Amino acid sequence: MSRKTAYLRALVHAEAIAMAPRQYMQAFYWRVTGKKLRAKLKLAPLLGQTRHAYDLWQAMRAREPLQGNPKASVRIIALVEDGEGASATLASLAKAQIEGRVIAGEIDSELRKLVGEPGNLWVMPLSSGDRVHPEAGQVYRKAANAAPQSIRLIYSDDDLITETGKRHTPHFKPDWNSELFKHHDYLTGAAIVRVDSVVGTGTDWIEAVVADAICRTLKMDGEALHCREVLHHRRTRAQPRVPIVPAEPPGPLPGVSVVVPTRDRVDLLRTCLEGLSRTDYPHRPEIIVIDNGSTDPATIDYLAGLDPQFARVLHDERAFNFAALTNRAAAEAKGELLCFLNNDIEIIAPEWLKTMAKQAIRADAGAVGAQLLYPDGRIQHAGIATGIGGAAAHAHKLLHPDDAGYFKRHNLPQFVSAVTAACMVVERAKFESIEGFDEESFAVSFNDVDLCLRLSEKGWRNLYEPRAQLIHHESVSRGFDRDPVGSARQDREVAALQERWGTKLATDEEMRERRAHDPYHHPDLSPYSEQFVLRL
Repeated sequence: MSRKTAYLRALVHAEAIAMAPRQYMQAFYWRVTGKKLRAKLKLAPLLGQTRHAYDLWQAMRAREPLQGNPKASVRIIALVEDGEGASATLASLAKAQIEGRVIAGEIDSELRKLVGEPGNLWVMPLSSGDRVHPEAGQVYRKAANAAPQSIRLIYSDDDLITETGKRHTPHFKPDWNSELFKHHDYLTGAAIVRVDSVVGTGTDWIEAVVADAICRTLKMDGEALHCREVLHHRRTRAQPRVPIVPAEPPGPLPGVSVVVPTRDRVDLLRTCLEGLSRTDYPHRPEIIVIDNGSTDPATIDYLAGLDPQFARVLHDERAFNFAALTNRAAAEAKGELLCFLNNDIEIIAPEWLKTMAKQAIRADAGAVGAQLLYPDGRIQHAGIATGIGGAAAHAHKLLHPDDAGYFKRHNLPQFVSAVTAACMVVERAKFESIEGFDEESFAVSFNDVDLCLRLSEKGWRNLYEPRAQLIHHESVSRGFDRDPVGSARQDREVAALQERWGTKLATDEEMRERRAHDPYHHPDLSPYSEQFVLRL
C-alpha cells in the first residue's frame, strides 16, 4: 500500500467516524467479534459516502491496468466541439492514441467523409473541455473489435473534472437499460458510435450524433455495450428527468386478480382492503384473501363478514409457505393480470394499480414492482439488486424519495433484476409459463427474486415503477426470523439462491476483471450496501 493510499484510507475512516460515530463503533465491534459480513454491511455505506471516498478509490485503482487491447484493428476518431477547452481535450486524446478533430458548426459533412473510409471505424463525439483516460483508446478498441455488427454504440462510465484537473462525482452506470435511458441520458458524451449509424444528424451535433445511434438501437431492439471503466472526465453531464405520468397503454387494461395472504393482524388487513376498495381501475379487481391459519377471533369475524362480491376468502392451514399460498390463489384467480400484495401494504393513492398494470402488459415486461415506503417516509423498496450481501437486497433502502440518492435512480422507472412480491404485478400467462413461485427452494425468502430471474431467462425484463407508491409495514404481520428454525430456513434459502443464481460475494479477482452479478448494479459499487456507494 502506498503512503498516499494509507493516508486517504485513514482520512476516509476518520470522516466516517465523524459522520456516524455510533454506527462506526458498532461495525468495529462486530468486526472484532468475528461477524465480518455484518460489520461490512454496516461500514460500507459510511465509507462510500465520505468526501474523500473517490480519491481513495482512484488511489486504490491507480496501479491496476484497464482491460484494453492496443492491437485491436479498430479506428476511433473523436469529433470535438469547437470551444473553450478544446486544446485540453485534444491533448488527452493524443495520450489515449485517439485521433481528434475539432468541428466547428455542422457535423454532417465530416461524417459523410468518414462513411466512405475503409475499416472498422467509430466516432467519439466530445464536448470541448472534456478529457479521456489515457487507456480509453485501448479499452474502446478491444470492445469494438469484439462487438457484433448489431452493436451500434459502446459507452463507458464517467466522472466530472474541475478546471484544475480534480476528478469527482463518478457515475458507475448500469449495463444497457433502455427504460432508464428514457429518463436519464447516461450515454451522450461518454460513448463511441459506429460511423454508419450517425449519418444525417443535423446541427445540434453532440446530442444528435449519439441520439441518432440510440434511436436506431431502440428501434432494432438492440443493446448498447457497456465498458465498466471510467474512460471519460467531463465538465458537465445530463441530469435525470423524474417523470410524472406514465404513458397510456395501446389498448384497454385487462382484468386483474389481487392476491393477499394473511394471518391474524386484522388491523393491517383492514387497512389494506380499505385501500383496495378505493383503488381506481377500469374494472373491479378480483380480490382473493388467503387466510393462513388465523386464530385471532377479531380476524376470524372480520374475514367471515367480508362481502363475497368484494373479496373471496380461501383458507389454508398448512405451515407458512408464501410461495405455496400465492401459487394456490393464483391458480384459482380469473384475471389476466396477477397482483401479489402483502396484507401489511397501505395504499395511499388510488392510481397505483393502473400505473403498474400499464407497464405489466408490455410485451417486454416481466414482473413490475412499486416504490414502497416505510411508515416514516423512507424507502423500503426501489427494486432489488442481486449479489448484495451474498444474496439480494432492496436497492436505495432508507433514502427519502426527495433525496438526490444515486443520480435519482430511486425515482426513475427502469429495468431491474428483481422486484418484491410484497407488491408485484405480472401477466398470468408469463407467471404460468415459469410455473409460478418455487415452493420447495424458496418457501419464505427470495421466492420473488427467483421468480423474476426466471422471467428474465425467458426474455422478459422486470421493471421498477416508482410512480406507484405505497406504504409497507415490513414483516409486521409475520415477524422476523430470529428463532433457530427461522434462521436455519433463511440460511438454506440463501444457499439455494447462491447455488442457482451465483449471488455469492465476488472475489477481489472477479472484481478486478470487472465482473458483476447484477447487470443493473456495478462492480465498483459496494456489494455490502443497499445504497449505491463506492466499493472500498
